[in-house]
Amino acid sequence: MRNTSDNHIHIVSFDIPCPVNYGGVIDVFFKLKALVERGFKVHFHCFEYGRERSERLEALCVETHYYKRDMSLINLLSKKPFIVTSRMSDDLISNLLKDNYPVLLEGLHTCGALLDKRLQNRTIYVRAHNLEHDYYRYLARTEKKLTKKLFLMVEARKLKRFEPVLSKATGILAISNKDYEYFKQFYKNVCLIPAYAGFDKVNVLEGQGDYVLYHGKLDVSENYNAAEFLVKKVFRGSDIKLRIAGMDPPRHLAKLIDSQPNVELIENPDDDTLQELIRNAHINILVTTQSTGLKLKLLNALFNGRYCVVNDKMVEGLDVNDLCVVANTAEEMKTVVADLMTKPFVEEQVEIRKSRMDAFYNSSRSTDKLVELLG
Repeated sequence: MRNTSDNHIHIVSFDIPCPVNYGGVIDVFFKLKALVERGFKVHFHCFEYGRERSERLEALCVETHYYKRDMSLINLLSKKPFIVTSRMSDDLISNLLKDNYPVLLEGLHTCGALLDKRLQNRTIYVRAHNLEHDYYRYLARTEKKLTKKLFLMVEARKLKRFEPVLSKATGILAISNKDYEYFKQFYKNVCLIPAYAGFDKVNVLEGQGDYVLYHGKLDVSENYNAAEFLVKKVFRGSDIKLRIAGMDPPRHLAKLIDSQPNVELIENPDDDTLQELIRNAHINILVTTQSTGLKLKLLNALFNGRYCVVNDKMVEGLDVNDLCVVANTAEEMKTVVADLMTKPFVEEQVEIRKSRMDAFYNSSRSTDKLVELLG
């Protein structure tokens, strides 16, 4: 076994975090990058199931290990959640046991490692990306396909039963105030480390764009339902252009968008294309029916976009301090969007955004706290 060193750490990720194009992996990648920039030598472990191995990732880490995620249907029969059993790996445990470096487990997904008694005396922190049982219960309610709905319902119950495994961790890194308040009721050493978004400074264009943008991971029911709401209830019959950008849109959403002359689908944009869409939009509109903490797409829109229109659940529990315009009903959104489309985003507004964003979100302060914990 190699000796402990203050600046070595294992990070175990539920997915390959490159390309950096959806919420969970955005937090994983930029947290990893922040630790490397502070002098940590990262031994990275990740599960692969559809995303290619990454030279960008490997360049940051002293070593990178990939493990095939076991998607066998037999894992559905386990009492443990499928998202956990499909990521339990003997090879992973063997690699972690080669030294005594601290471990950061990304998400409840990777917490099968906490069940191994050989790791019981290790320093192991868990990054809690969500209240997973709540999130899966919500996805089950909104899912249209019966088989997937049943899977999500069962998985939500399993996740609730599995969650107490977190008591075996050294500590929990909550991603939002709401999650922090929940976890500290049940577990020791809970710390709030807001989501990493990869943005340190406001990069907003002055002037006026000619479209509204909604973006998200479109194969998730939370996001495709939001997109459907915007198309059907807010922008149908409007002269205002709406662009919807995201990964893997379902067929029914693509068909709906195709039927509306003022709505355009940008399917699976790469990182640069998505950032250009966000920056050049006149309004970034973000809608959700579930409050799940500080959403990374909100941060992206505030750091890089002009006007940001949200509903109250998107910013629940956050002091947005006039950074966003809140509208909840379809009629309110129509009125707000029509009004803002006539107003250029001026230099004074850019300066206000810069000053308020530093108070609202500062990743450097989060990294200070993280380094103190892991050190």
